[in-house]
Amino acid sequence: MFAGIVPRMDANIAQPPLIEIDAATVMRGDHPALDRLSLRVEAGRHTAILGANGSGKSTLVQLIGRQLYPLAPSDGRSPVRVFGRDRWNVAELRGLLGIVSPALQRDYTTDTPLEVFDAVVSGFFSSRGLWLNHEVTATMRERAREALEQLDAGHLIGREMASLSTGEARRVLIARALVHRPRALLLDEPCAGLDLVSRRRFLETLRTLARGGTTLLLVTHHVEEILPEIERVLLLKHGRTLREGDKAATLTNATLGEAFGMPIRVTRHGEWYDAAVAQP
Repeated sequence: MFAGIVPRMDANIAQPPLIEIDAATVMRGDHPALDRLSLRVEAGRHTAILGANGSGKSTLVQLIGRQLYPLAPSDGRSPVRVFGRDRWNVAELRGLLGIVSPALQRDYTTDTPLEVFDAVVSGFFSSRGLWLNHEVTATMRERAREALEQLDAGHLIGREMASLSTGEARRVLIARALVHRPRALLLDEPCAGLDLVSRRRFLETLRTLARGGTTLLLVTHHVEEILPEIERVLLLKHGRTLREGDKAATLTNATLGEAFGMPIRVTRHGEWYDAAVAQP
């Protein structure tokens, strides 16, 4: 288990669900990217959200992170609650739910140069880098170093984000999210751009985080990225829930074939699953 960063929670206090979504609709132009989608993720229960390109996964990430908002229902109640609340200051929410996505990585590895340690410390201020009005304390610096070491990225201090490999940048951004000691991490396509060896090493890092008490919400279209620690899978198709349940019930030839629109053959290798287009 990694030392240092421990998620904030009290085992003696009942935790509200991490995410509750009740028939939420999100429009992209005149097309529903999410169509009356319902979802419930319990605190402490690692979950994968799986679907083909265009199924609504990225829209769902933005909805949870308060980058998009659903249509207002007729009764006026918000259909989205995170940690039991429907209203959040976004900076406060980031302290409880860390979000790492390809869009975030592009923002941190392009344009204005940004040093690795500054990128991590700036997580305390929900900013891209440090500004003159930011008062960085010794505790903040210590926790930033702990988070980088936790992700095996301490040796990257001093380098610019734009100089890092895809996997290195991904580790730094997760460290940035971990400085808050969040209860959960929402990871959108976390292995995108990684080669086979880098992907397996990165997935082992995520496994250690999961075993250490951080709830993982993994969004992907690759079955082989679903960690053994993940118990529940939600299958999306056309912005709707196609199937939800444990891995044995959802990761089948029939359900994945329906989700991806082609015959799929699922195989299991110990604790891991794999899937490929079935040969005729």
